[in-house]
Amino acid sequence: MKFILIKIAFLFSFFAFAQNEQLALDYFEKGEFEKAVTMLESISSKQPANAYYFERLITCYQQLQQYEKAEKAIDNRNKKYRQPVLYVELGYNFQLQKNTSKAEKQYNIALDEVKKEPNYAYQIGNSFEKKVLLDWALKVYYIAQKENPNLNFDYQIALIEGQKGNVEGMTEKLLQFSFEKQDNTSLVQNYLSRFISEDANGTFTAYLKKALLTKTQKNPDNYWNQFLSWLYVQQKEFGKAFIQERAIYKRNPESFYNIVALARLAINDKQNEDAVVILQFVLENTQDVGLQMQAHHFLMQLKIESANSSEYESIQNDLNLLLKKYGISPYSLNLQILTAHFNAFYRKQPKEAIQLLNTTLKLPLNLREEAKVKMELADVMVFDEKFNQAILYYAQVEENLKNDELAHEASMKMAKANYYKNDFDWTFQQVKVLKQSSSLLIANDAIALFLLISDNSQDSTRTALTAYAKADLLLYQKKNDEALSGFLNILEKYKGDAIEDEALFKIAQIFEIKKEYTQALSFYKKIIENHKESVYVDEAMFYSAEILSKKLNDTIQAKPLYERVIFEHPDSVFYTEAQIQYRKIRGDNSL
Repeated sequence: MKFILIKIAFLFSFFAFAQNEQLALDYFEKGEFEKAVTMLESISSKQPANAYYFERLITCYQQLQQYEKAEKAIDNRNKKYRQPVLYVELGYNFQLQKNTSKAEKQYNIALDEVKKEPNYAYQIGNSFEKKVLLDWALKVYYIAQKENPNLNFDYQIALIEGQKGNVEGMTEKLLQFSFEKQDNTSLVQNYLSRFISEDANGTFTAYLKKALLTKTQKNPDNYWNQFLSWLYVQQKEFGKAFIQERAIYKRNPESFYNIVALARLAINDKQNEDAVVILQFVLENTQDVGLQMQAHHFLMQLKIESANSSEYESIQNDLNLLLKKYGISPYSLNLQILTAHFNAFYRKQPKEAIQLLNTTLKLPLNLREEAKVKMELADVMVFDEKFNQAILYYAQVEENLKNDELAHEASMKMAKANYYKNDFDWTFQQVKVLKQSSSLLIANDAIALFLLISDNSQDSTRTALTAYAKADLLLYQKKNDEALSGFLNILEKYKGDAIEDEALFKIAQIFEIKKEYTQALSFYKKIIENHKESVYVDEAMFYSAEILSKKLNDTIQAKPLYERVIFEHPDSVFYTEAQIQYRKIRGDNSL
């Protein structure tokens, strides 16, 4: 019993002490130093070796201008533990009192300690950095590297140079560090990407390109080609990235998968000309059947997206030949899905698509492969207006791949299927949850559908919303002329209602699909000018800029629209791309 009481008392005192520690830190973080200092003195006396609480105690003394107390505490600790970093603490205490000569004396003693033992540089350099004594920190790192060439402080030096505004010095040191310590390449690239994203005038990006190009010329190592390729990818200049990847491939044929990945990036970014060049190179240079099928799949996808109805028969023949060549097996899964999609959405033959996909489902597929087939099968069911069957397949994907990206996509598509069948209440509840999706695109789609339903449900009959959903389904089915007629009718019938901006946006999109760019611009303009609070206004600006710059070669009018996305809509999903295009128009990426 006595032992139990002792144990309880011990636990009580432990928890009480832990609470005191947390309370002291709370006071410290809030800047209530008078309250914090007494508690930290008590904690430090019980934990004399704990540097964490000691540093905060010294900060409290200094904030309260109790410099003598701080000096005495630092001296006592240095006598007891002999820690060279304390010379920095003592020097800083003098500096706060504007006693520069005494401060520098202590700083120089700290430097002498680094000369004797270069490994002290980690602690001492870091202490100088925390106090924003950047020149002293640089001295520490340079001394340590001179005394022990095996030590590498290039990364720390680079960050300090960046803080001082010496971008060229920072870049050179970071590149040197990443080359010598190649395991840290991603660390360096992540740091550089922050500078790139904040590089409003493009100066830094231009300098980084120049530095990397110089290194590829002076030191023809694959590493620099890969780094330069990474930079071009950040700028979405996939053609230039391919030049680097091709150079790497010539020296190292095992790097082929990087080229395939680059083609996929170009396709996702709609840079089809670059994608085709890259994919043709893949087909000309590989005997790998898997890579061949990937390349053919991407090429056929691009051909389908740009084709008109007169080319459909030729495309169908090409797809059939590829399936005959590679066979109906799990290995040709993507080709089978693409063929089914083409049959349903372009040839308007959903029965053929469903038959092919049902055959595919009989193959020995893993869960993810099966989910991809069921997702396409559900898409075709929606096309064929068999909504309940589609919802069943989407639900299976959602259930079988919980927390997977495909499951989230299936949830969103299930919501859209219910929306198309006019079950708006169920859809509303589903998108209410999906607004919190980790996928930005799904979250944005969910928000748009959530607002569409909530803004247009004041009328209990929801006639405008029902008409809109019908026109939207026609657009999904690629019946563009019928969809256009539906949306134009909504615009005429419900002009001035909440649904107007949504209808304007869909009409603009259809005209863009039909390549009637002047018409598309006129409807985007109506959103920009008359619906400034619309959820679609940033998209209207961005898409207008894209049409002007890439379809009509009118960069003069495109530039201010990209600029407006950047400065008026910094939370837009198009923010980064608008930055890139804006810089290109200004000529910042000429290298």
